[in-house]
Amino acid sequence: MFRTLSDFISDITGGHREAAAFDETDYRLAAAALLVHVMSIDGAVTPEERAVLKTILAGRFALDEVETEQLVELAIAKDAEAVDLYAFTSVLNRALDEEGRLRIVEMMFEVAYADGGLSEFEDNLVWRAAELLNVGSRDRIRIRREVREETEGGDTPA
Repeated sequence: MFRTLSDFISDITGGHREAAAFDETDYRLAAAALLVHVMSIDGAVTPEERAVLKTILAGRFALDEVETEQLVELAIAKDAEAVDLYAFTSVLNRALDEEGRLRIVEMMFEVAYADGGLSEFEDNLVWRAAELLNVGSRDRIRIRREVREETEGGDTPA
């Protein structure tokens, strides 16, 4: 109800409520920027990776198509201006509990495997981000295996 009222007021005043929806401290923007970084680190962004990115963001953060597209565009811009991963992981550490941080690592692997495999650049990036998110090696390796098995249809031995 509040959102509907907010949209109505925004429409009347000619403002764009969505523009402020993802500010600098929004953990969704930080997560999306990490996922964009994973998607682009191997030098080739495939349509499959972009589709998986949008599906993950829309599903995990309950966003509609317009909000998802806006978040992706903002995340691309944030990733382009970032000098390190800490800017994103520090926001996530403040906003999320352990389960939430594990989900971020899972989302990163899902994007990494979207093009059919995990490059060494993607694996290294997820490893570095997981360390900054205080996700241990054991959990990171377990999540990587689970995502790989899910992506490959469960045929791969652990």
